[in-house]
Amino acid sequence: MYRVHFGLREPPFGLTPDTAFAFSGASHQEALNVLLLASASGEGFIKITGDVGMGKTLLCRRFLSTLADDSVAAYIPNPMLDLRGLLLAIADELGAGVDRQADQHHLIKNVNHALLRCARQNKRVIIFIDEAQALPIETLEALRLLSNLETEKRKLVQVVMFGQPELDQTLAQPSIRQLNQRIAFQHRLSGLSADETSQYVSHRLRVAGYAGEQLFTGGALAALYKHTGGVPRLVNIVAHKSLLAAYGEGTARVSRRHVQRAACDTPAAIRVTNPLFGGLALVSAAFAGVAAWLYVA
Repeated sequence: MYRVHFGLREPPFGLTPDTAFAFSGASHQEALNVLLLASASGEGFIKITGDVGMGKTLLCRRFLSTLADDSVAAYIPNPMLDLRGLLLAIADELGAGVDRQADQHHLIKNVNHALLRCARQNKRVIIFIDEAQALPIETLEALRLLSNLETEKRKLVQVVMFGQPELDQTLAQPSIRQLNQRIAFQHRLSGLSADETSQYVSHRLRVAGYAGEQLFTGGALAALYKHTGGVPRLVNIVAHKSLLAAYGEGTARVSRRHVQRAACDTPAAIRVTNPLFGGLALVSAAFAGVAAWLYVA
């Protein structure tokens, strides 16, 4: 709705993990460096954790885009699978023709054959598990057993797990301590700093086609960081609503007041600063005014 008003080619603060908008904040760049180093070593498990909204899926996609032709990636976006479901998903990703009615023994055998075929072609296989905190214990153990496959020179498969902090609690359980010991590299994602939040906003606006003077005032950027804690997803949500509020008033820049109104309309952002943050009725009225203005226009 506000693209033409602000001179944008596309919405700058979408919630889909679009690598075109990827911003190399310190924590994300460190995580990417860990992934690049760990994948080059070919050893063990790699674990990347971070709270909700920190950009784990986007980081995964950034890393996938760096893989060369000598790598085969098996991406599992929905890990709430039992052992059989996981084996079928991996087999599909590796292009292994399997009978979906086959028993567990034959599924493992087919996956092993696919891994050996990749090894003969001098290709490394990396299994990416997104939202790994949802993996059942039995499935995690199956991943460990799958990672036992190796030649005299190297492992046949490497596993990269992206998950929320609950993944650490799961891996701390005694029943899967062997897997926990095999995590050779790990990184915990943190939020953007205040300076990075400002750079992040400018970066996404620039990618979206904005070419004017600073669209968010200094006060607006300070309020944006205050109400989001530098969590990228929250920054996107509040920044988008702030643009909508400024557009509804017909102003050319986003002020602190617009950000505060947007934050009041975003429950997750309110909890970052103060669970008792007030003014919801005022904000609802403000956004209702925006809707009415759009309707008339």
